Amino acid sequence: MRQSALFAKTQKQLPKDETSTNARLLLRAGFVHKEMAGVYSFLPLGLRVLNNIANIIREEMFAIGGQEVFLPSLNPKQNWQQTGRWETLDDLFRFTSLYTKTDYALAGTHEEIIVPLVQRFVSSYKELPVAIFQIQNKFRDEKRAKSGLLRGREFLMKDLYSFHANEQDLDRYYQVVKESYDRIFKKAGVEAVYTFASGGTFSKYSHEFQVLTQAGEDTVHVCGACALAVNEEILREQPGCPQCGNKNLRREKAIEVGNIFKLKTKYSSAFQLTYKDERGENKEVIMGCYGIGLNRLMGTIVETSHDKRGIIWPESVAPFLVHLLQISDRPKEAEAAECAGKQGGDAAFFKFVDGVYEITPGSNGLDLAQLPVIAKNLGLDVTAFNQCLNSGEFSKKVAESYDEAIKLGAQGTPYTLLMVGTDTVVLNGAQPYDSMRAAIDSVLGDLSTPAPVAQ
Repeated sequence: MRQSALFAKTQKQLPKDETSTNARLLLRAGFVHKEMAGVYSFLPLGLRVLNNIANIIREEMFAIGGQEVFLPSLNPKQNWQQTGRWETLDDLFRFTSLYTKTDYALAGTHEEIIVPLVQRFVSSYKELPVAIFQIQNKFRDEKRAKSGLLRGREFLMKDLYSFHANEQDLDRYYQVVKESYDRIFKKAGVEAVYTFASGGTFSKYSHEFQVLTQAGEDTVHVCGACALAVNEEILREQPGCPQCGNKNLRREKAIEVGNIFKLKTKYSSAFQLTYKDERGENKEVIMGCYGIGLNRLMGTIVETSHDKRGIIWPESVAPFLVHLLQISDRPKEAEAAECAGKQGGDAAFFKFVDGVYEITPGSNGLDLAQLPVIAKNLGLDVTAFNQCLNSGEFSKKVAESYDEAIKLGAQGTPYTLLMVGTDTVVLNGAQPYDSMRAAIDSVLGDLSTPAPVAQ
């Protein structure tokens, strides 16, 4: 799409009332709009990033046998009373209908809905295990919403619930989810450390996925011996790493981007969720739950991947892969730029650029005579291309420096990916020019005889 068509615009100055890096950069770049403390609207660019994150997660959930549902945000009071959390959960949004005088909750978690739902459909060991997930809005009455997308009152979350006949099967699936989470965070471009945390009333431990950064609110202690971490709360109770016993741990600030719990029978008991085993005896269903905050993950990516120019999106979540800018008003250039833009991140277009790069003095690259043929095959503006080629400007620039060939935009060359003016045009986020060139080089591979780089 054309950048000029976006209704959301960038801001010249960083928002003065925001202190977190993720909020300042996302607001300034026009990815989100702050409605009030802890509540954000996602604008077209921001929503593309959020959807890309959701797609990574959804793909992994399907791969480990998850079935997707969409549960209501509006919950009946009696479900929460049945678990005892209507009275005890301090961040639960509660309200009374003006017309029916009925009490409702806005869900901050969905055990109170998913368990009675499963009870309607699962009654035998033959129907277990089953794993159900959703990606849906959550609401929590945070005492202090802060840190941009990292701590909000309304946010998007993936929650997965698994239901098992015994604890051995829960343990097996728990490890499956752990490995899936490792892949999710790697694909999303963050390095998350598997962290021991309190299991509360459920089990000895739960586990968090913590991204190390000074922007984090949590404190973890990293074990260099086994590359795991321990939440500070656990360390007060048990000195040393629970995995290997190492007591020489490194203290770090971190952001929690995901967590996994063994719920066991806590909610099964509350709703009498049982199944009949092979002998026809009633047994309580064993549960696990596994969460990832999408808003928080997006904010974490910004906190850990930016420079003085702005956000550096990992390719997997970037709103667009290629950003082309036109630097002249000449019609032919505009037409050629549009043709180039239609190629997007297509492999054929990169192959075409590869050919351009390889035409350097002394190389065995593509012959100049082949370029118009390739341009035609790609549906590019051959007339504009030939004007540039025949003028000798292209060959001259390539001979001088392959850097200059990249920057060349004269005569509407359709192969130009980067044009440098006051600001650097970026690929996959706000990368400096050197990073941009390195990214292109990694796609194209090493040149046989690269020309000298202009200083």
